[in-house]
Amino acid sequence: MGLADVTRENAHQAMPAHDDPGDVESPSPGYEFEPERRARTEPSEPRLLISPSYGSAESRQHWRDTLDRTVPFADERYNRYLTEDQRRQLLILHPEGRSRFWGARPGHDSKMAAVTTGDVVLFTGKNHVRAIGEVGAIFRNREFADVLWPPGQGGESWHTVYSLREFQTTELPYAVLNALLGYKPAFKYPGQLVLSGEQAAAGIDGLLITTRTALEQAGAIPPGKVRMMQVEQQHTRTVTVEQSARRLLFDRIEAELVHAYCASLTEARAKRFATAAGICDLYLDGPDGRELIEAKSRVERTHVRAALAQLLDYAHHAPAPVDRLSALFPAPLAPNELRFLHHYGIDSIHRTAEGTFERFPAPEPRRRFIRNLAGPEVTDTGPVV
Repeated sequence: MGLADVTRENAHQAMPAHDDPGDVESPSPGYEFEPERRARTEPSEPRLLISPSYGSAESRQHWRDTLDRTVPFADERYNRYLTEDQRRQLLILHPEGRSRFWGARPGHDSKMAAVTTGDVVLFTGKNHVRAIGEVGAIFRNREFADVLWPPGQGGESWHTVYSLREFQTTELPYAVLNALLGYKPAFKYPGQLVLSGEQAAAGIDGLLITTRTALEQAGAIPPGKVRMMQVEQQHTRTVTVEQSARRLLFDRIEAELVHAYCASLTEARAKRFATAAGICDLYLDGPDGRELIEAKSRVERTHVRAALAQLLDYAHHAPAPVDRLSALFPAPLAPNELRFLHHYGIDSIHRTAEGTFERFPAPEPRRRFIRNLAGPEVTDTGPVV
């Protein structure tokens, strides 16, 4: 399922409401467990974990202990319980010796067995996605888990432990996620889910989630060269991760904008692609040809210029020559900004007050100019990307 499918209605059955990762063994495929998981080294489709994590008092305490703050796993208090291989995995992904952690109880062993580095986690509770994370190292270690989250009297260990390469708080209503995944609007995510294939891609792409692992695999950033900055306050709309010459940004406004725009499409097939330039927001292939779209959360000149730069970069690496380049905004551009985009052959698309979308196309001669300038280099054997 791609971005174009985000509004489809599926007749999924509702499940009883719970909000703790240990309450329900929700339906998902079973897997044989391998005690030591290896990081994903070849490009592959990431899985999407949905982890209820804020419903019970125990889960909220665990959130405060290992998500609200990082854990100094290299300190003796924690390090003594790690195996050599687990310590190595953690230090490769978190060379500063600190990370956020989450885990799962034994009842989820089968579904957690396939999870690996680069998979995406949605932390849910109180009818919202409350945070988004990227799986780092993952392993089973009861002693280490019990130091992170001491079990109560008669309680179970969260013995499958995973670190988080990225973590960002947000507040996305379940209705948004349900539309992307094809669930009924009132679906409440009663237990841990591990989704794969088209359904996982629909959630990840629909929310414009870009992981470090995906960028590393695409060659957009060198492995292990990203420095995480302090996560901003709860409910913030954007969080920036500093890199040597790039910025990795998850923006809720942009994700919602693309989601709404895709819902307005009727014939074009929508997807994203990853290259050494990064991961694009939207790539359409339909009756009007191939179109590359970059979404921006604001309409000021800095955002307009950023859209232009990213479109030129992505177009050169597109899987096929692009017929049209467009920038998507939440409101109309000022005349100067619109002229700026049109000078470079870029269409402007914006959301209207009624929630529909309006396009201001660039002049066709300028479109041809930018297609020739930004298109992939062509040889006798085809485009070079």
